[in-house]
Amino acid sequence: MQRTITILRGPLVRERGFSTSSSSSEKIVASVLFERLPVVIPKIDPVVYAYQEFAFRWRQQYRRIYPDELLDKSNARGKGDYHIDYVPAPRITEADKMNDRKSLQRALDRRLYLLLYGNTDGSAGKSVWHFPEKVYQSEETLRKCAESALKSILGDLSHTYFVGNAPMGHMATESTEDVPDSPSVKQFFFKSQVIATNKFNIKKCEDFVWVTKDELLEYFPEKAEFLNKMIIS
Repeated sequence: MQRTITILRGPLVRERGFSTSSSSSEKIVASVLFERLPVVIPKIDPVVYAYQEFAFRWRQQYRRIYPDELLDKSNARGKGDYHIDYVPAPRITEADKMNDRKSLQRALDRRLYLLLYGNTDGSAGKSVWHFPEKVYQSEETLRKCAESALKSILGDLSHTYFVGNAPMGHMATESTEDVPDSPSVKQFFFKSQVIATNKFNIKKCEDFVWVTKDELLEYFPEKAEFLNKMIIS
């Protein structure tokens, strides 16, 4: 009995991606948690400082005693023509005193996060506070979509660094009864950090602020539990 063999031509594996055509009532959004890392070392907690002071005094009891001539040489280092007196920069800046939340020169010992005020795809035409975000359309990956969202308000990404390729958090929001035709939203958060600058020209929004984690929660009281879990520090 003669068998018939069919030869399949062409690739059998399709390129992976996200499809938005399967359901018109659902949107996939890439959001960016854009943060500025602390500039100065945070103040030590009084309890920790007391322990360190005790530990230092305890070690001093058993320290090795060096000859005086050796100590004199070590103390003389750096006192020549190149000696510079170190003066620490102030922790409290003018932006702190004026509570200027548009400035990156505030809360230097804390992380700051960028929030925008304006219309978004999920705000039903209303201006709201939100993270830099973009609805996924035809980008190669969700991270590319997040990069596009941040680039649209900064102009370029030369002073940014995206941490990893995977999102750091995910939140799903169902459509509400107030707006019955509003689609459900799946929001994926990507982390990006400020690199080598202390000022950005923020565009395409009505307003913006740089806020600490505690201040950020004031803008999203209904999402406080989720944000507390996602933003650890």
